[in-house]
Amino acid sequence: MAVQEARRSTHDSGHGTGHGGGCVCGDCPSGAREGHRRAVAAFLAKRDELATGGGLPAAVAHSAGASRQWVSDELTQSARDVAERAREAGDVWLRLLWRRTLLVLWGAVVALALVQAFTAIGTGWTLARTAGLVAAVVTAALLTAAARVHRKRGGLLAPLIGEDNRLSTSRTVAACWILLAVFAVLVLAVQLAGASRPAHRDALIAGLDLARGAGVLTVLALTCAIAVVVRRVVGVRVRKQTLQKVRADRPRAADLLTDDSGRGNFGDVQFVLVSTVAVVFAAVRLARRPEQLPDLPWGLALLVAVSAATYFAGKYAEGGRPVVLSVVRGREAGDLDGPVRTGDDIEIRGAGFVPPGAQTPDRLARMVVRIGTVHVHVPLVPVPGGFANPTDSTLTVPVPVEVEPGRVAVQVVTAAGVETNRCEIDVTD
Repeated sequence: MAVQEARRSTHDSGHGTGHGGGCVCGDCPSGAREGHRRAVAAFLAKRDELATGGGLPAAVAHSAGASRQWVSDELTQSARDVAERAREAGDVWLRLLWRRTLLVLWGAVVALALVQAFTAIGTGWTLARTAGLVAAVVTAALLTAAARVHRKRGGLLAPLIGEDNRLSTSRTVAACWILLAVFAVLVLAVQLAGASRPAHRDALIAGLDLARGAGVLTVLALTCAIAVVVRRVVGVRVRKQTLQKVRADRPRAADLLTDDSGRGNFGDVQFVLVSTVAVVFAAVRLARRPEQLPDLPWGLALLVAVSAATYFAGKYAEGGRPVVLSVVRGREAGDLDGPVRTGDDIEIRGAGFVPPGAQTPDRLARMVVRIGTVHVHVPLVPVPGGFANPTDSTLTVPVPVEVEPGRVAVQVVTAAGVETNRCEIDVTD
């Protein structure tokens, strides 16, 4: 009751403030971004204030348990506000992104035209240069049409965004090889349409022979297969609860090189690096010999294959199901040792309680511990700069009075919805 009265008085004191000095509704792009920044700043200020013991109402200050519950509930509500602002800002960012991707796309076409013009000085303009420029314009026009259809989902990036709202490394690499292959075929097609001599036309058709493009076709098939298989493997593991996935607020370029938690990932980095080198090599070969598909050497194709296999193995091995190793009675300085009783704190020790990407406060507040038939939300315990509870390896929750004395099972439900194993403890009166 004290917690409810304190929360009601706090909310009543802040009610009616409206927008409080600026529009943060998210109705416009600047409003959404500004609203998110203000919500984050307000949350950080509140967290650090509560971590130092400030801001507590007098109604709960006398009780450590009531104080902790009040602090956790206030931070949870603020964290939900931050998450809502982040989703609004992410949606606005995606709606604006499709125009920026088109600027980059057509900027690349203009850069190609300038390079073609400068390199033609002294050597003259050729049919191959015209074919390259026309192929670039046609490719850009097709991509522009596709981006307009998916303008609410990031334009050109829409096919590269996974179900977790992050940029997919495997899809991006496969898309690069597809674009290179499409551009190369268009260059050959335009040259074939403009060729006047039969011998020249026969040479261009021979440029499509399997013997010349086998390396590129092999790498293209491999990267596309990796993109499809990785999506299937991740989906199956998520449904089997052997992999925890949390949706991101918006995709970022860093997703290509990092895991869900934002740390650099070896498998992703090496796959992007090797694929970039191979694509650049193939593009140079196409520029030097535009009358045929890029003849990617088998040594380089094998290097890409090894890199793709390493990436797939890393994706298959990552993650794991969270596990509870032990449950002990929480003890503060000066407390006597004894059995677990209702009202005591218990410390749950294990691994994998916080999934990658779930370090945000709103996700931490979604964690639940099932004690017998009672569901206990894990309280947020702030410290300057972060949270002392929950962590990836330990959780501290109170044993509510609704728990019946006797032997009960303790089980953790993470923010990703994955349940851990059960660990039984004895609760006494």
